[in-house]
Amino acid sequence: MKGALWMVALGLASWGIAAAVVSREARWATLGGLLGPLVVAAASWIVIERTHRQRPAELTSVMVGGFGVKLVFVGGYVAVMLGLLDVQPMPFVVSFTSYFIAFYVVEALLLQRLIKTGA
Repeated sequence: MKGALWMVALGLASWGIAAAVVSREARWATLGGLLGPLVVAAASWIVIERTHRQRPAELTSVMVGGFGVKLVFVGGYVAVMLGLLDVQPMPFVVSFTSYFIAFYVVEALLLQRLIKTGA
């Protein structure tokens, strides 16, 4: 849970910095680019931690199943943001891609620590 809270705090802090230097329209597009990857990474991390604590032998299978759920969610999220909500494409895509990669790196580092230390 602590890892997910760190993701939220760092994501919102970095978005606050970005929001200070972009236009109002781009501000909302970059927020949209943050929210999808943040929800995916934070929820995934909570499930990973819980599974590791309760059923460590099932961690890999839970992560594989979670990958499928993430794939569907991310595809739908991007379609809604760019199609229905009509956010500015360039700031959204840059923000989404950057946060997606950053949160996966954080998740990988947290997973490495979890496997090594159990905490």
